[in-house]
Amino acid sequence: MLFSSITFLYYFLPAVIALYYLAPKCMRNSILLLSSFFFYGWGEPKYLLLMLFSIAQAYVFGLLIERYRKEKSSRVFLTASLVCSLFLLGYFKYADFFLESVRSVTGIPVKVLDIALPIGISFYTFQVISYVVDVYRGKASAQKNIVNLALYIAMFPQLIAGPIVRYTDIDKQLSSRAHTLSKLAYGVSRLVIGLSKKVLIANVLYELVQIYETGQEVTAVMSWIYAIAYTLQVYFDFSGYSDMAIGLGYIFGFELVENFNYPYISGSITEFWRRWHMSLGSWFRDYLYIPLGGNRVSKPRFYLNIFIVWLATGLWHGAAWNFVLWGLIFGVLLVIEKIVGVNKIEEKSVAGHIYVMFFIIISFVIFGAKSVGAGMTTIAGMLGMGGMEVCSQGTIYYLISYAVVLMIAIVGATPLPKIVYKSIKKSKLGARVVEVIEPIAIGMLLLECTAYIINGSFNPFLYFRF
Repeated sequence: MLFSSITFLYYFLPAVIALYYLAPKCMRNSILLLSSFFFYGWGEPKYLLLMLFSIAQAYVFGLLIERYRKEKSSRVFLTASLVCSLFLLGYFKYADFFLESVRSVTGIPVKVLDIALPIGISFYTFQVISYVVDVYRGKASAQKNIVNLALYIAMFPQLIAGPIVRYTDIDKQLSSRAHTLSKLAYGVSRLVIGLSKKVLIANVLYELVQIYETGQEVTAVMSWIYAIAYTLQVYFDFSGYSDMAIGLGYIFGFELVENFNYPYISGSITEFWRRWHMSLGSWFRDYLYIPLGGNRVSKPRFYLNIFIVWLATGLWHGAAWNFVLWGLIFGVLLVIEKIVGVNKIEEKSVAGHIYVMFFIIISFVIFGAKSVGAGMTTIAGMLGMGGMEVCSQGTIYYLISYAVVLMIAIVGATPLPKIVYKSIKKSKLGARVVEVIEPIAIGMLLLECTAYIINGSFNPFLYFRF
């Protein structure tokens, strides 16, 4: 069930909100949990059992880890939980990739298993891992109430697209949280803004992306238009879903972590990854990079740690070689920045920004390609080495047709709209005008999104494969 669907927006969500607020406070977590199970089971009920197993093992091993924290057996229970989580993730997400790779490299006629990827398994697996590790480290107490733990793992707002929520950030909210009219209003506003980013920008950009991918118009200039459109689509698709998740969290009283902070204004790749998918970046930092030794080791080991993290980051995004290459590209760039010095790069703001955006665009071409070869073909065309026609009337036509949405996306990916909004609110008159116009604008955006969805326009979600 997509957030950007009529079923979710006008049937499921209103019903859940009504049940939630009509129920006594002691029942609200149970209502939200059952709703989350229904949400997850809507498309693939058989994989609900997989989630229930993940919840059960996290609950049992969490209690055992805490009970025997001062004994060696605590580490055994932690290892057992990690093996359970990583085995399930590895089997469902990477088994076929491994078998296909063996077949292509060795020529051995290995039969793939054709395993379907359970939606959201990467997200909830990482949340389970962070929970048991934090209990082991003594940063969190084991959750005695299985409903609360299950809600942390399965809560539908952040289940399929993040952000990846730490248990330590939400444990107190699971047992006690404030429900106010201002939080509800902010949640609705954030939800609609995220929906608008997804439906009115990302989905329209996808139409332009499809024109290139289906071969309707392939020129060197169109390759650049495609690359820029896809780079913007990825941002508005994923940040839009993150906004919707955060908004939904506020509607139910939860304050979830932010996931994006205008990454395309970055002056270095290091800064880009401090701003992009922040919950994932901090997860890998705390649960992989630092345990490997971080930067407190020799220079060769330090660089190796970076490559290991970025290999893992690439594989987390998908079981294909283009994702591996995508992750390793960032590993190389980050090592270069460590050697050169990030401050020197960021000081040259204009040059640094051009350098960042060039490699971000190139990297997302590889990220979105059906294969490494397809990505390289597009990049060759972008660099004038693919033997493509430079431009055509068709390319100019598509550029003009989508110029408005491209400009809106480019401006919307910067803090400029937020700066203008805040500057207007500084004056008393501006604040009053915003107070009147904002709810009307939010309502109009919701109506526009609804019309777009009803119209039957394609409504993809890139992160379902993660």
